[in-house]
Amino acid sequence: MTSQPQPKSWIASIHAYVPGKSTGADGRPLVKLSANENPLGTSPAALEARAQGATLAPSLYPDPDSSALREAIGKVHGLDPARIVCGTGSDELLNLAAQGYAGQGDEVVYVRYGFSVYDIAARRCGATPVVAPDNFYATDVDALLACVTDRTRVVYLANPNNPTGTLTPRAEIARLHAGLPSDVLLVLDQAYSEYLDADEDDRGLELARTQSNVLVTRTFSKIYGLAGERIGWGYGAQGIIDTLNRIRGPFNVTLTGQAAALAALADEEFVIRSREHNVVWRQWLAGELAQLGNHGVTVVPSHANFLLVLFEGAVSAETAYEALMRAGYIVRWPKGQGLSHALRITIGEEAHMRAIAQVLRDLVTA
Repeated sequence: MTSQPQPKSWIASIHAYVPGKSTGADGRPLVKLSANENPLGTSPAALEARAQGATLAPSLYPDPDSSALREAIGKVHGLDPARIVCGTGSDELLNLAAQGYAGQGDEVVYVRYGFSVYDIAARRCGATPVVAPDNFYATDVDALLACVTDRTRVVYLANPNNPTGTLTPRAEIARLHAGLPSDVLLVLDQAYSEYLDADEDDRGLELARTQSNVLVTRTFSKIYGLAGERIGWGYGAQGIIDTLNRIRGPFNVTLTGQAAALAALADEEFVIRSREHNVVWRQWLAGELAQLGNHGVTVVPSHANFLLVLFEGAVSAETAYEALMRAGYIVRWPKGQGLSHALRITIGEEAHMRAIAQVLRDLVTA
């Protein structure tokens, strides 16, 4: 027999997510600056809680509702825990938003150079992705609104944006929401929000508190250093949370993950130290690379824990990528996102930042 099960027609159009690499082409382990992981590691309190959680009977399912974790998140942020949902990383929730509100014949809108999961989320439920033009790698609210039609069901916006690091001011977020029809879901992806100063807060959580068509997603993978545990959370109107709870995976956050996230949330000192380290070395590396402007190197202003570096001179991004690999470092070359002329470099340890700067300086000034 030659017949076999056939996937839905739109599945073939999905380009699977490409994670940040940790090895070179020859398999040699490299210093990984490709996935925006916390260079300070994980809170010692979270590690201890995770170890204690591992001693619990693995034959038992975890709390399916992550009740204690939702209570703690609600307390920290002043939110109603009943309007919080936890997921396997925020990626699960981003996908569920499209699955719950869009399908065949519908459209999902996001900005060019947005998080690559948005395209996947749209296509996996049969919706059509619509890409709005950017404004020098930043979000253009007018361009987003111009893409909205009567078929639009979901609009995604990462703030700060990944992979560009740009920030959309709160007034622009408010203007975007005000311009959307009330039946369009606005998903604010705040994976990097803990790296912002208080005055940079886009007030997304407040918008989600008062509006029925806003979902905010966050993660424990970045500043909390729990990427390996895959824990995210979302906040929105009760109707949105009810929808996501109906379709999310059961027992989707593990015993150890819930325990570690609870402890990480309480370790404010670790979060502050991680933020301060990021500010110092992001500014330092950006300053060093800015001196290479005459050689076609440009740094996009970043509010996250990485820099998007453009190579538009004699030295290409590919050449720089390979030079860094030879020096023992792996960064992200996002050519699949239309950024073949750029590298995204995670802010790492001091020694790594100094080495990155030296390699690129030697390369472009040779």
